[in-house]
Amino acid sequence: MAATHHAEDTEAQPPQRSRPGRRIAAAISVVGELLITAGLVLALFVVYSLWWTNVLADREASRQGDRIRDRWAGGPGALDTKDGIGFLHVPAMRNGEVLVTKGTGTEELNHGVAGFYTKPMKSAMPWDDQGNFTLAAHRDGHGAKFHNIDKLDEGDAVVFETRDTWYVYTVFAKLPETSKFNVDVLDDIPKESGRKKAGRYITLTTCTPVYTSKYRYVVWGELERTEKVDADRTPPEELRRT
Repeated sequence: MAATHHAEDTEAQPPQRSRPGRRIAAAISVVGELLITAGLVLALFVVYSLWWTNVLADREASRQGDRIRDRWAGGPGALDTKDGIGFLHVPAMRNGEVLVTKGTGTEELNHGVAGFYTKPMKSAMPWDDQGNFTLAAHRDGHGAKFHNIDKLDEGDAVVFETRDTWYVYTVFAKLPETSKFNVDVLDDIPKESGRKKAGRYITLTTCTPVYTSKYRYVVWGELERTEKVDADRTPPEELRRT
């Protein structure tokens, strides 16, 4: 009698992967999982740096700003720079009011504010007879108050608000890129702006290009006029246009 052949005996069996091949496949799988994990971690870090730090900084700046306005409502008193000296309004940057506090270090600016320089060159104050009111703020993360500094052009308004006075400046020059070690831009007479004599200037500085801190972006303005704050705190016309 002829031998009976089972179908499974005649079907081709799949080749068995060698042990080194299995090891390589496993290694590739592990590396792939690690790369996916690293990508997720990086994405979360970007979200934290560029969004969540803004949320936290804006909350803190709002709390500080409320404390200042409450103190102002209490009437005249000695200047107190602990919580801030006033608010910067720059319509072209579309970032609302920006609290201005003392210092330009990371710790100060991370609270969603702009800071006036105390070093390497001490800033003048807006109410001084002459000098350069020099400010810095982050361009990305931690409030990113100067993110749109590149939107500022000659003739744009920059307004600083204190308890009793509006200081209205007009932009007259900008420097899109300079060394972060260039402190001459903070001079009382910032010659790189084209000015040759003493005046009442304002200087805004931040990092550039966007998402880096390699260089500095600088904008200069000059005081055009001051206005007394009325009982309703009616802003100057430059702020009512927006």
